Amino acid sequence: IYSRRLQMRILGVDPGISITGFSIIDSKKNRTSLLAYGTIRPKPKDSLPKRLNYLFEEVNKILDQFSPDVLAIEDAFYSNNVKSAMILGQARGSIILAASQADILIYEFAPRKVKMSVCGNGAASKEQVSYMVTKILKLEKAPKPLDVSDAMAVGLCYINQSRIL
Repeated sequence: IYSRRLQMRILGVDPGISITGFSIIDSKKNRTSLLAYGTIRPKPKDSLPKRLNYLFEEVNKILDQFSPDVLAIEDAFYSNNVKSAMILGQARGSIILAASQADILIYEFAPRKVKMSVCGNGAASKEQVSYMVTKILKLEKAPKPLDVSDAMAVGLCYINQSRIL
């Protein structure tokens, strides 16, 4: 099982159709280090299919460049806006498809579980998550935008959960 390995590389993703945050975190024994992070931003004026394809292609570039062992992705949250939830689901689908085609393990975490894992509070704000991620990864300053720190939190959640599994 992957979680028993001494060294892992995790692609953490906070999916979105406008901004997708990602991070690459290496975990060796009990040491965690941030290798890379950023955002994927499809053109707002592009059609939904073009934006989904852009997400898919950009995730493939990240997979090719960093060869992660695992994709840790935030699960869809339940929204009052059905259309927004559907679009987020499609964004998640294009990211998950890229990881599946690359034959890496995929783990999905509910937003509350991610917040609980990093902050000890499932109702923590995005700012609290950013603060804790900055401390845990020993960063000089909080990463911007918050989608990036959310992606880091998803990756850290996987590491925390894999130690329990």
